[in-house]
Amino acid sequence: MKKQALIQNDKALENLKEDFHFEALKCIPKPLLTWYDENKRTLPWREDASPYRVWVSEIMLQQTRVEAVKPYYERFMKALPDIAALAAAQEETLLKLWEGLGYYNRVRNLQKAARMIMERHAGEMPADYDALLALPGIGNYTAGAIASIAFGIPKPAVDGNVLRVLSRIRTDDRCISEEKVRRAVEAELEAAMPKDRPGDFNQAMMEIGACVCVPNGQPHCEECPLEGICRARSQGKELSYPIKEGKKARKPEEKTVLLVRDEGRVALRKRPAKGLLAGMYEFPCLPGMISSDEVVRFLLENGMKVLRIQPLGEAKHIFTHKEWHMQGFMVKVDELERGKSGEGIRDWIYIEPEETREKYPIPSAYEFYAKTLAMLRGKDLMLEDERK
Repeated sequence: MKKQALIQNDKALENLKEDFHFEALKCIPKPLLTWYDENKRTLPWREDASPYRVWVSEIMLQQTRVEAVKPYYERFMKALPDIAALAAAQEETLLKLWEGLGYYNRVRNLQKAARMIMERHAGEMPADYDALLALPGIGNYTAGAIASIAFGIPKPAVDGNVLRVLSRIRTDDRCISEEKVRRAVEAELEAAMPKDRPGDFNQAMMEIGACVCVPNGQPHCEECPLEGICRARSQGKELSYPIKEGKKARKPEEKTVLLVRDEGRVALRKRPAKGLLAGMYEFPCLPGMISSDEVVRFLLENGMKVLRIQPLGEAKHIFTHKEWHMQGFMVKVDELERGKSGEGIRDWIYIEPEETREKYPIPSAYEFYAKTLAMLRGKDLMLEDERK
């Protein structure tokens, strides 16, 4: 009997917890939307919330800060103002517009989806959550954001910001890194979100997570309209939530970057069509941290006469699952064309550094070395445009 009573008591406690979780969600919309109406940021994609503009902004904002996205967004919209233009864009044009934002599969999927929309939806963004979800590069969060903001469909957009806010409000001890938890929160939020302003509600949740209930450091609880219903705040446990798994250590990879040039040109090579930084252009690299003598030997073996070599220093670039540790050398050769028959450099191309203004997208990983040759990458071009 005692065991049965304990089981019943556990169930009662669990039901009470679930009831609190849902009741807490129902208390959020009114104060949150009032705060949002008074405090929302002026952002270019909010000024005209057409489906295409919302879609592009949401893809750009994945893994990227709002302030970093703004100039890229304006430049992208100017070059590719609609779905048809995006679908028809050349790969190098597309990558050049995205150059510096990173996570380049985002823009590739963006174009794949645009082409699918042209073929299956007569060039119009589908006003249907499930149809949006079927497009490449669009998951639950992005589908919910587009559906709610552009079409007024009451679907939640649950990202890390939203999970953090809700976790703190409800002292939710579920691990937000688990997909089943994310799906559960989506279902809970959909049942509680306002049907008359779903887009504003989703944006308000994102906004408060980005600006008030911040991910790093102490949240600005005194500015939060939800302070009165936040259990983590009342218990002084704001930084104890959300619960998430520890990150796996990134794999280090060492490489030697070569800026090989003659009087006017520099050597580049195109990365493979699949994999990390697919289709981008990079400076030739050799594995490991090798000496200048080894670099000279490699070039001589491939038919190039080295006139001068100088070290350019070390750089590091961090990806999601790996990090590059690099050292670089500037190598002046007699003539780049001489090495065309070399087996180790057959895939090299030779360009004028100024050509990177319009062509040859170069990843941010090589920014330290690209600046040595005054190569213009995406954000450099935007800064130049602002000066005019």
